[in-house]
Amino acid sequence: MSGAFALRFAFALAYPPLAYWATRAGSGGAAVIALLDLALVFLVGPLLRPRAWAWGVAAGLALALFALRHGEVPQVLLLAPPVVFLALLAWLFGRTLRRPRQPLIARIVAALHECPAEQLPPELARYARRLTAAWTLLLAVLAVVNGVLACAEVPGGVLARLGHAPTWGIAREHGSLIANLLNYGVVGGFFVGEYALRRRWFRELPYRHFLDFLQRMGRLGPAFWSGLFR
Repeated sequence: MSGAFALRFAFALAYPPLAYWATRAGSGGAAVIALLDLALVFLVGPLLRPRAWAWGVAAGLALALFALRHGEVPQVLLLAPPVVFLALLAWLFGRTLRRPRQPLIARIVAALHECPAEQLPPELARYARRLTAAWTLLLAVLAVVNGVLACAEVPGGVLARLGHAPTWGIAREHGSLIANLLNYGVVGGFFVGEYALRRRWFRELPYRHFLDFLQRMGRLGPAFWSGLFR
């Protein structure tokens, strides 16, 4: 695993708890820390190469957020990532269901089986397509849930900031808990549950147990994972 990939993964894992902490703290400074962490998820690669434009963007973003730390803008910006990120993932999964593309899960399965996706057994290929559709639906539903929460949170939600009291409201910290932490627990639970079902339905798999499965996924390497969504 490359240093940039490992750092990107670490920053990505750190963002949800940082965002929840920043929401509970209610301070612009805490929100700035969370937002800078999120920016590093995307900028860490070119920062390490290094690329002048990346350092310029990082410096400009840091200065802008620092200047806004005493206002409401950083807290407002925290509403967007849970919606945008999951909606983007749903789109990335869903677009691979259009033929002649190979479903995203089929490409991962083929890499684990060390064969072209076109050579997967028919029943495994059908399963991979259906699982890609299931992930698309799950991520889209969670994105919608997060969007509703962003609108309904009080105080500080979208509707409240526009001067409209939501028909039903949810405390800001509770909405953030669901959007930034619990929903990712749903994703993790789906991932583990699907693995258990897969082990029951398919006996001939190239990994022995869950840890071996994760290790083989990791050994596919940064190049595979960065190219998977292109």
